[in-house]
Amino acid sequence: MCGIAGLIDTTRSSGSDLLRARADAMAASLAHRGPDGEGRWLDAEVGVALCQLRLAVVDLSDTGSQPMVSASGRHVLVYNGECYDLDGLRADVERAGPPLRGTSDTEVLLEACDRLGLDVTLPRLVGMFAFALWDRAERRLHLVRDRLGIKPLYVTDIGRTFAFASEVRALATLPGFDASLDRDVLAAYLRRNCLPDGRSAHPGTRQVRPGTVMMLDADGRRTERSWWSLVDVIAAGREARSRTFAPGSSAERDTIDRVEEALSRAVRVRMLADVPLGAFLSGGIDSTSVVALMQAQSDRPVRTFTVGSTADTHDESRFARAVAAHLGTDHTELIVSPSDAAALVPEHLAGLDQPFADSSSLPTLLVSRLARQHVTVALSGDGGDEVFGGYTRHRVAAGPASRLLALPRPVRRALAAALTAAPPSGWDALARLLPAGRRPATPGDQIHKAAAALAAHDTDELHRLLTTHWSDPARVLRGASEVPSWSPPVGLDAVVDGPLERMLALDTLGYLPDDILTKIDRASMAVSLEARVPLLDHRVVELAWTLPGSMRIRDGRTKWVLREVLARHVPVSLTERPKRGFGQPIGQWLRGPLHGWADELLSPAALAVDDLFDPAPVRALWEEHCSGRRSHAHLLWDVLALQAWRTASATR
Repeated sequence: MCGIAGLIDTTRSSGSDLLRARADAMAASLAHRGPDGEGRWLDAEVGVALCQLRLAVVDLSDTGSQPMVSASGRHVLVYNGECYDLDGLRADVERAGPPLRGTSDTEVLLEACDRLGLDVTLPRLVGMFAFALWDRAERRLHLVRDRLGIKPLYVTDIGRTFAFASEVRALATLPGFDASLDRDVLAAYLRRNCLPDGRSAHPGTRQVRPGTVMMLDADGRRTERSWWSLVDVIAAGREARSRTFAPGSSAERDTIDRVEEALSRAVRVRMLADVPLGAFLSGGIDSTSVVALMQAQSDRPVRTFTVGSTADTHDESRFARAVAAHLGTDHTELIVSPSDAAALVPEHLAGLDQPFADSSSLPTLLVSRLARQHVTVALSGDGGDEVFGGYTRHRVAAGPASRLLALPRPVRRALAAALTAAPPSGWDALARLLPAGRRPATPGDQIHKAAAALAAHDTDELHRLLTTHWSDPARVLRGASEVPSWSPPVGLDAVVDGPLERMLALDTLGYLPDDILTKIDRASMAVSLEARVPLLDHRVVELAWTLPGSMRIRDGRTKWVLREVLARHVPVSLTERPKRGFGQPIGQWLRGPLHGWADELLSPAALAVDDLFDPAPVRALWEEHCSGRRSHAHLLWDVLALQAWRTASATR
């Protein structure tokens, strides 16, 4: 696990000193990603500079250092990530040439590309990775990102210089980098609470797409191709998904066995490391499944880590504690008061590489920081919702959505009109008649959101409405014309059947890399911790797309097959409860310990800097929130995260 960066000056006018200075500046900005070593590789004649910051996890010796040059001298590699299950590939590499010098996955990857070829190597890789491979013979750079976008890889053009890096902050060190704000992208950010479709907040800077190879010649010619496609995976599993199983049948049990076997293997190969290793444990289905399968394959107690809160409404530490006790893990927990957690918010948001408003990033940072005090690698349950169908919208898609979308649209519009006849505040007042324990947090907003979903034209629009924060972001962001959050890849329409499959595909292709994986990468790497995500092993993903929908959602229960696997290891009583996100009580914080900080960032003067926001509608929401009449916490949080980030960026 590392940070990587590099550039090609296609004018070839930069001397060694200038190339090295630029590489040094990029590397310095990524120091948090790799505290165990750093390296440079330059070729001033061609105008190439590569650099890497190392977090040593496998093969801690110098034979694992980067940039790494192949034994033939032809290829140079800088690599961020970790590959597993490499014994077969290593054997083939050594049959094709001399024995490898060390035991690192970096060397296996490099020599496989050198001796077997990139196209042969990529399909055989299991893991998470973003790497740059420089071919000295052809003077060509290959930039490769893993199948699902677990590891980041940004690219940009600055005049006739092309640059890449694990984070945008490294690109921003280069002279001439366009640090202006892309208002159209930021409008989409306000809708989704994260930057869409691998974009950055800056014009001309974006990520290499998941499952893609980008090739750049020294003269600037560029091509891009897909090496793995979720559309192909969905198509390959289509026939299998049409199967029906009788509940409790041997065929159904065999399928559950196959899922457990695939998950166990994914966990097992990610437990190999030359440094201390543990796991995050929230007590939910996903993290508990990972930890249970770890403990089942370990001869010693697994290290587990939980961060809890003294606020009962946002604390799940007791569930994690009960799971840990049942499994016999070596458990460590940290209980944080709301005021202590809130005190970390300004620094956390200001330190992000790009604006990011998923409030679960804060507890993810806290548990990463806790784990890093004891281990260098932690397994995480991220990805389970996208793979097995864990969100409320998936349950909606599997049941009500199919029936509602079958109704004539005029009927649905009439129902929506009836629900919106009363303003959100009216529904809020009515909800106060319910007992506090059964009262939704924002009933008026939820009912109006459901009404909008009723009128959706199709599943894509329904998904967009169900995941929307700001419904009209261009109303508050001046000069913005919202870009599409995500465009379906060619061929998707032909291979998905029904709303559930469509939503699962939309989340895997969009929400997963843009939000979930961004969160876990930035939070873990901020403290130099390697986070591994076994539920996103591509073999698990491919198997999941052979499952009939009833094995993902059944009788309103999400992630049905994963729950069945987990029930073999942990009593259902410890894990079956309503789904709760990994969020925080931000509404309370904004009226309490964060009020002064938020009020300053949301002042008319601060909002109007660079004429970015129209202060009036934002201030209206802020004042209503502070009054306690209605909660606008999530909308305001989106603005605050952007404001905190851009204020800090202006002073860097």
